[in-house]
Amino acid sequence: MAAAFLATIPLALASDMASGTIRSFSLKTHNLTLDNGTTFKLPNTFKDPGLKVCEKVHVSWQMKDGKHMADSVTVVK
Repeated sequence: MAAAFLATIPLALASDMASGTIRSFSLKTHNLTLDNGTTFKLPNTFKDPGLKVCEKVHVSWQMKDGKHMADSVTVVK
């Protein structure tokens, strides 16, 4: 039983992925909202790669305390 539990730990730590177009972005509030309405909280250490509204991005994220917490944001070329 313990082995089965330990085998699920990597799945719990895995990030989900989302893709979309930026509807709004604020470095001041550390929020990024995609065109589908999903808002991601960016880490305090987030370095803005020059994100712009209407730009397509991939977001790696995890759910924490009922919020979508972004691990990384990558611009889609």
